[in-house]
Amino acid sequence: MKRWGYIVFLLLAGMVGQGCSSRAIHEAEAVVAQADSLWLAGKMYGMDEGDSLSLAQAYETLGAYQFLSPFTFHPSSSFTHACYHYGKLLRAKDHPAEAMQAFIRATHSRTHDFHILGRVYSNMGDLCHLAGDFQLSYDMYERSGQMYLLNGDSLLYFYDLNNMAYELAEQGKKESFSLINRVDSICKNQDLLAKLLETKAVFYRETGQYDSTIFYADKSYELGNLDNAILLLKAQAYDNLGKKDSAIRYAQIILDSPYASFQNRFNALYIVKHCDSTLCAEEIEALYSQREDIRYYEYEPLKEKWLLSTQVLAQDIARRPDLRWIYTLIALILFICSSFVLVYVWRKRKLHQKISEEIEFKQNQIDTLSQRQEEHHLQLLEEIEAVCAQLNESENWKKELRWNNYSEMCEVVNLRLFGFVSHLSSFCLSEKEVRLCILILLKAGTEQMVDSIPYAKSGLGKFKLTTARKLGTTTREMRAFLLNLLS
Repeated sequence: MKRWGYIVFLLLAGMVGQGCSSRAIHEAEAVVAQADSLWLAGKMYGMDEGDSLSLAQAYETLGAYQFLSPFTFHPSSSFTHACYHYGKLLRAKDHPAEAMQAFIRATHSRTHDFHILGRVYSNMGDLCHLAGDFQLSYDMYERSGQMYLLNGDSLLYFYDLNNMAYELAEQGKKESFSLINRVDSICKNQDLLAKLLETKAVFYRETGQYDSTIFYADKSYELGNLDNAILLLKAQAYDNLGKKDSAIRYAQIILDSPYASFQNRFNALYIVKHCDSTLCAEEIEALYSQREDIRYYEYEPLKEKWLLSTQVLAQDIARRPDLRWIYTLIALILFICSSFVLVYVWRKRKLHQKISEEIEFKQNQIDTLSQRQEEHHLQLLEEIEAVCAQLNESENWKKELRWNNYSEMCEVVNLRLFGFVSHLSSFCLSEKEVRLCILILLKAGTEQMVDSIPYAKSGLGKFKLTTARKLGTTTREMRAFLLNLLS
């Protein structure tokens, strides 16, 4: 009885746990669905503190029940969306390491929503870029592009190609231009083309070609890229060219902009300090205190946070499972498959050899038959030539061929020359044309032809040409053609 009591208790506890977990999961999914709708409306990251806490709780709930997903039929895409939104919130609140952990959890989920995965990898690339790890950033943008490609998001894919080119440009690598040209040749989106020009400006800045930096920055600005990063590129280029007034002017515009990022403002402030040697310590302190973000934050601690986020990503990549046994199994499968392939190829080769021998035997038979036919053909030609020679040597070949009566002539010619006239029936020749063919076969001269057809000597050449065209040959090859008809 006690045993049955324990079993019933466990069943009831399982049912209660299942019910509670399902309810908690559904509530968490509702929060994520609301976050999705806010995200699509562009209001996601202006959430109040209460909504942010609800999203954090939903993220933790869905993460805790991930291992139960096969039993609770919990779709992992909800957890992926929760990771994405929560990671974006953490990033906005200057917690890049925690944001990176949320993004990493999204990449470990079993979702088929490649669009959201593309955005996750893109954000990971952004964090790596801020930390200055351009190679790792390049890898993340590359994965993001693959996700967009799987989902059919072609424009976002091209944006990621530009991001990859940007990371190469930051390293001064010419490979950046192959990606730029690839996007430029396919996509005609004006905003993206402006971004491509910005990437070119970055490359020329990193390679010390500051005039080109200014040129492409201006082109990007003309296409509508009003980002403060363009102004910063120009300020940096003018600074390096020694045009300090221009550098200070563009840097000051960034400092006065309410939309410039903290990093751009920090760099702009550095340019102002570097270029304006007349500023005293008090004036520099006043510049620092012009904006709240510069007053309350320092650049170096923030950069340390970004570096910490890249360390989190690097550790996750390094913690890949030991796949040696899988590789061994794959190697064994490949060995077995290759053995079967070798046996199959050997059997195929033997069969091919047998078929080749049979084909060779039949080809020999065909060659023998062809040789016999050729010999028979030569024998026929010799007999026809003999008949033609006999008629030419005859004292009155016209009489022998009954030349004056066309019907009788046809019968005699067919009898003497192996059905010659009947071979010409398919060419729709006139009586005179048939007589011309007989005379050509008999090697008659021009005078004989004029006298026997009869036909005017002046038009005989044209008459021959017309007849040859009907036969589908030339006047020079006409006799050889007629001889072939007989064989």
